[in-house]
Amino acid sequence: MDSKPRFSIAGRIAMLASILLTGLMALAAAASRWFDPWWLSWLVASAALIPLLWLGISYIIDPLVATLRALKDSAESLRDGDFSVSIVAKGQNELGTLVRAQNELGGALRTERQTLYQRELLLDTVIQTTDMALVLINVQDRIVYSNTAARQLFHQGRPINGLELSPLAQAMPEGFVEAIDTETNGLFTIGKEDPQTYHLSQQRFTLNAQPHRLLLFKHLTKELSRQEAATWKKVIRVISHELNNSLAPISSLAHSGQLLLEKADQKAQLQSVLETIEERSAHLKQFIGGYVEFARLPAPRLQAIDWTEFIERIRKTVSFRLTAPLPDLETRVDPGQFEQVLINLIKNAHESGSRPDDITLSVRSSGDDTVFLISDAGGGASDEVLQNALLPFYSTKKSGTGLGLPLCREIVEAHGGRLSLANRSGHGLEVRLVIPGHTRSAPTLSQPA
Repeated sequence: MDSKPRFSIAGRIAMLASILLTGLMALAAAASRWFDPWWLSWLVASAALIPLLWLGISYIIDPLVATLRALKDSAESLRDGDFSVSIVAKGQNELGTLVRAQNELGGALRTERQTLYQRELLLDTVIQTTDMALVLINVQDRIVYSNTAARQLFHQGRPINGLELSPLAQAMPEGFVEAIDTETNGLFTIGKEDPQTYHLSQQRFTLNAQPHRLLLFKHLTKELSRQEAATWKKVIRVISHELNNSLAPISSLAHSGQLLLEKADQKAQLQSVLETIEERSAHLKQFIGGYVEFARLPAPRLQAIDWTEFIERIRKTVSFRLTAPLPDLETRVDPGQFEQVLINLIKNAHESGSRPDDITLSVRSSGDDTVFLISDAGGGASDEVLQNALLPFYSTKKSGTGLGLPLCREIVEAHGGRLSLANRSGHGLEVRLVIPGHTRSAPTLSQPA
């Protein structure tokens, strides 16, 4: 904390001026006894005080000049990035305050540089140890910065900074150059006998007033293999469980039917056994068909939809309430696929325990998109269900296959749209469908039912 100046530079100059003026008057009075006229005595007195004046000025100016030189050297050191220089503060005057402020500035910059150094060291350690290959290139296609994974990927661990990226990429398996040149983000596969999958992220930005390009390569082959194996294991468990649930009673009933054939008076029971076998077989066929449908979803055949007619056709299958008139939009969708999506979602809303009047559908325009909102008044969904509901084979129903919502999402995304679920602010669940691209058509309004 700075102390209040006790004897300022201005005070010293005033004191020196007072002493000199007093001494001049005293010497002039004494010299007037020997020198005449009076101005000669003042001249003699002034000449006698010149050495004292010089000493007084040196006493004030020399420390000032020395401190200013030290401040200049300290400022140059700060400019050059040397924050270790400090100045000894003498006295409690203005110069002492300035020196202490300069020292505090140097200390603050020194602390900030140490903090930045630690952060840079941490960041560099993270970048160098990550398995994601990072390459920064300038406008001349030369590599400005790379991490260990990038050097291992492109040059067997040897340094690549300063080299051109294109020759290094051309030496890689087919597919690398094309992925880099397209400047798009996404997955790409290289190699034919032993295919390897990578994810490439690219970004252009300006660094030091020069355009640069950052490329991030993530090797995903092992991760995708693990995910694929885990998915197949889950599929096998689900199919095995469902097959056992159907084949076990079929086998048992077939044996019972064989025994009943030996008894002529058990025709009614035999008929019941055969009907049960037929019902379980139909269920098993439907179950397998669901997997086939999910795996072989055809590309949508888009056509303009008359929403009034389309919504009324859905209303004949499932009940719901429109919350607003249908907008005059002409959205191109696959009628069969999109009808299946809306029916499945509205049926799910009915299974939430909501009253039929609480299940609503709204269709509205949002920019160039058509938005569908399906809401119920059930108990909503937990965070776990919201996070996993759109994943294949995830189901909260005892007899569910976990393919209904994933199939809806596949259809919506095949239309270039997106599907999301969220709890309503009050109670219940809301499903949001967004289908991109529409044009205005003649008004075809329908009043809420």
